[in-house]
Amino acid sequence: MDHINKTTVTEFILLGFQNEKEVEILLFSAFLLMYVTSLIGNTMIIFLVCGDYRLHSPMYFFVSNLSFLEVAITSTVVPKMLANTLSLTKAISFMGCLAQSFFYFLLGSTEFFLLAVMSFDRYVAICNPLRYIIIMNKKTCVSLLLGSYGGAFLSILASAILSVPLPFCGPNVINHFFCDSAPVLKLVCADISLTELADCVSSAVLLLGSLLLTGLSYTYIIITIFRIPSVQGRQKAFSTCVSHITVVTLYYGSSIFIYVRPKKGNVMNVYKLATVLNTIVTPMLNPFSYSLRNEKVKDSLRDTFNKYVGMVTNLRSLRSQK
Repeated sequence: MDHINKTTVTEFILLGFQNEKEVEILLFSAFLLMYVTSLIGNTMIIFLVCGDYRLHSPMYFFVSNLSFLEVAITSTVVPKMLANTLSLTKAISFMGCLAQSFFYFLLGSTEFFLLAVMSFDRYVAICNPLRYIIIMNKKTCVSLLLGSYGGAFLSILASAILSVPLPFCGPNVINHFFCDSAPVLKLVCADISLTELADCVSSAVLLLGSLLLTGLSYTYIIITIFRIPSVQGRQKAFSTCVSHITVVTLYYGSSIFIYVRPKKGNVMNVYKLATVLNTIVTPMLNPFSYSLRNEKVKDSLRDTFNKYVGMVTNLRSLRSQK
């Protein structure tokens, strides 16, 4: 008899961080605080860029889209993680798991393309300042943004096509706090060598390829900066890149550690911590990197706050007159 009875998996169990209840409550509080801080900070950047004409430039256009991606990525992973931290079942539906994995990798891949685009923007601004407005016009910026989404979709397409028909017959326990590719594939009851190869190749090409483009841009930027005769000029040129370099270092460092690595050894807890850095901590720090280091953003935030305070004061005075 060729047919064997198999149990079809309808949901997965996300183990998350297995700790005592008191520790889980502490983790829940910390993750919730970081998530809310990330939402507020990145949403603030988006509204400031959209509402202040002083920030209507290519650099801030890309920064606001980076903030949008940060909100989307964290919202794909963190709410379910928070719910499962205090839940007894820690379950996620089969389709919910597939959707979470797909959007996480689509948005994350888009972010790496966008970081490479932002490094190109800094290259043009510093190496070709007189032609910056001509090269980085509105049409070019929109095309680069759409190209980032398109490139991300194509980069994960092969893995997605190979993963969808794979059979899951049980067990259904994922040793992670979200539906990451590697721990999910371990539950497949079929040969996954081709899918793992596609994952490895796409991750390496995406991460190392975009890192190479970013590195080339900054190589030319550094050469150009050293050619600037005045110290003040060099400092001003370099200061426009510091925030982006910080973000690139955090993202590429943690992502290469997680996804471009040998699949040996039992170090899953280390990978979970690296994923927390990538999906929660870095999105929380980005608004501070781009606002605290940037005078235009600080001026815009200060003016917006003063405008709000003025509106509240006027409303109170009107109510007191009535």
